[in-house]
Amino acid sequence: MKRTLQAIPLTLFLALAAGAQTAGDADPLARLPAGLQVKDDSPRTYRFTCDYVHLDTKGNPAGMTQRVAGDYTRGLPDGKVRWNRVTVNDQKREFMEGFTYRLADAVNTLKPEFFQSFPAMAFQERNLVWDTEMFEGFAESYFEKLRLNVPYHIEPSTVPLAGTGQFENKDIQLTWIGISKRNGQRCALIDYAAFFNKLSVKSPAMELVGRSHYWGQIWVSPTTKQIEYATLYEDVLGELKLGTQPTPQIMNVFRIGTFERIAEK
Repeated sequence: MKRTLQAIPLTLFLALAAGAQTAGDADPLARLPAGLQVKDDSPRTYRFTCDYVHLDTKGNPAGMTQRVAGDYTRGLPDGKVRWNRVTVNDQKREFMEGFTYRLADAVNTLKPEFFQSFPAMAFQERNLVWDTEMFEGFAESYFEKLRLNVPYHIEPSTVPLAGTGQFENKDIQLTWIGISKRNGQRCALIDYAAFFNKLSVKSPAMELVGRSHYWGQIWVSPTTKQIEYATLYEDVLGELKLGTQPTPQIMNVFRIGTFERIAEK
């Protein structure tokens, strides 16, 4: 995976963010800018690509790697976002072409009716939506709460998966780890990690019970609060039952994802 990290002095970055200092701060490097709103005055598009690598318990390939990808555009009129060009192994998912909703309604992505146009087994396509909401939630909701090299703990929660099961977040940790550069923009580099999370997924065709570790990084502009780039890694291990199969089989899937801005057409 190609990476183009460029480190820059903290002082240059923080010169952009004089508002980060408050009367109570002894250390001017301790805070990110407070009170920022995401600049959404024009559309911007991201390409989200995620590989699902199937493994056996020894780490050997145990099936075909699946590549799930799609274009996500936000900054549309009326606070809307849209999905286009969604594919699984280059096969287009027509049911997601032009899939549009308001960002304000993203809280409903955990309800079954939000995905009423999706096939029952379209778990990977739902993940595109959920993972993107995760990136944006981490970058927007917790930005000014982060302190340099100090983990910020998000309260544990059990998340419903739109009628298909649930996911238990044990301890999500966000850490502002420094300054980097993406797309010519100085960015706060935020690390996120959550381990030992329980999950259960059930449909008429399968049932999965297992655990998940996930982590990654997000590059966030300190002037626009826009995401410039993000990564996702997830290791899922569980017991999978297919149909009426009496005995579950061990399933291990490793996900590798990149969320990157692409030029507007």
